[in-house]
Amino acid sequence: MKAIILCGGLGTRLKSVIKDIPKPMAPINNKPFLEFIFSYLKKQKIDEIILAVSYKYEIIQEYFKDEFLDIKVRYSIEKEPLGTGGAIKQALELVKEDCLVFNGDTFFDINLAKMKLDKSKICLALKKMNDFDRYGSVELDKMGNITSFKEKQYLKQGFINGGIYLISKDIFEGFILEEKFSFEEFLQENYKNLKARAEIFEDYFIDIGIPEDYYNFKRPIV
Repeated sequence: MKAIILCGGLGTRLKSVIKDIPKPMAPINNKPFLEFIFSYLKKQKIDEIILAVSYKYEIIQEYFKDEFLDIKVRYSIEKEPLGTGGAIKQALELVKEDCLVFNGDTFFDINLAKMKLDKSKICLALKKMNDFDRYGSVELDKMGNITSFKEKQYLKQGFINGGIYLISKDIFEGFILEEKFSFEEFLQENYKNLKARAEIFEDYFIDIGIPEDYYNFKRPIV
């Protein structure tokens, strides 16, 4: 199985703690955050990773080169930022089959073998959370099919998008798309046509997009 990792983010909200490096390269105990994702994927038996890169990608390329932790590494380089959707669409040109997609600024310690497409074009990994308002939420039916996406609001309990997707190689076929677009918006607009489904997990999750959570990950909790 191959994995695409989205590494093109500028890390605007992290500018107070990291400067002049791509967000996935934010240092955690003297290692870039992205290395923790690599270590996790190695344990999950991923044999090839495509890094979708843009901002100062040379820093990432110099560190991970063409192989890291015995995992083959390839690069999908955006000449200009394409948004998460455009980045995935371009990176898919380097794969020939269904693959996994990861956000480069989140860590979600799930068992990837539980992700299944069935008859869907995409399967999302959802994190069960309590007392939250920072994230939008996802609602499902009893069969695990997505029925709606909700805007950010306080919820006592709900499910958030954990930033891991299993996608069909042809997920974008049949859609008229701009070169630059948001994958999250594409998903919210087309989840019915994609027959999108999800699996729910309660494993450790962290999003380093804001300084508070970045520092939380630096604590020895994983």
